[in-house]
Amino acid sequence: MTGRFDGKVAVITGASRGIGLGIAERLVSEGARVCVTARNQQALDEAVEQLGGPERAIAVAGKSDDTDHQAEAVERTIAEFGSLDLLVNNAGINPVYGPLIELDLAAARKIVEVNCLSALSWTQQAHRAYLGEHGGAVVNVSSVAGLKPAPGIGFYGASKAMLSHLTAELAVELGPGIRVNAVAPAVVKTAFASALYEDREEEVAAAYPAGRLGVPSDVGSAVAFLLSADASWLTGQTVVLDGGVTLTGGM
Repeated sequence: MTGRFDGKVAVITGASRGIGLGIAERLVSEGARVCVTARNQQALDEAVEQLGGPERAIAVAGKSDDTDHQAEAVERTIAEFGSLDLLVNNAGINPVYGPLIELDLAAARKIVEVNCLSALSWTQQAHRAYLGEHGGAVVNVSSVAGLKPAPGIGFYGASKAMLSHLTAELAVELGPGIRVNAVAPAVVKTAFASALYEDREEEVAAAYPAGRLGVPSDVGSAVAFLLSADASWLTGQTVVLDGGVTLTGGM
């Protein structure tokens, strides 16, 4: 059997663990070769082994909002695998918690840099190096926190709302050759989101009509669909992955 992504090459940011690694695992399982990026080289090396070794994956360590790192990752991907067909902007941060009125503006600027501007910059880099001439698909990882007010993580939510809007703008600008979509997960069981459910998972999950929290593979399967030819008539959309929780007023 052939996979949907045989012959395709993807760059996935923030992919040493959690949602990013779950996305990488799904793409590799369907035939893709991938470049995974994150800050920690050891964690990336472990991810590469988990993904099947250097024949299936390479890793480039660096800060997601560093344009030199972005350029290196794109260049090495094309040099190693011969193309760059798919881009997943998953890297994100949320270093502060509390009301907006008390928000450290330096932290706010960093959130915008990593969660929004770096996704745009990665897309620019991939577009210049390969996608602009050959076409492909991009998926940005947004959040349900960007859909409505999210007390405590309000600026994180605002950054994700901006990312969803950037997704729509890029889809208009880059079509028809490049499709751009986003996913907006609710709580997914990762180290990044652990503060939202740790020691009270059953209580949190009770608000989800699906009866459970998300896991990285839930996001991986949706992202794989959006990147594939199965979604060839779908662009500019933010697909909500929430186990139904936003239908009940939850987050």
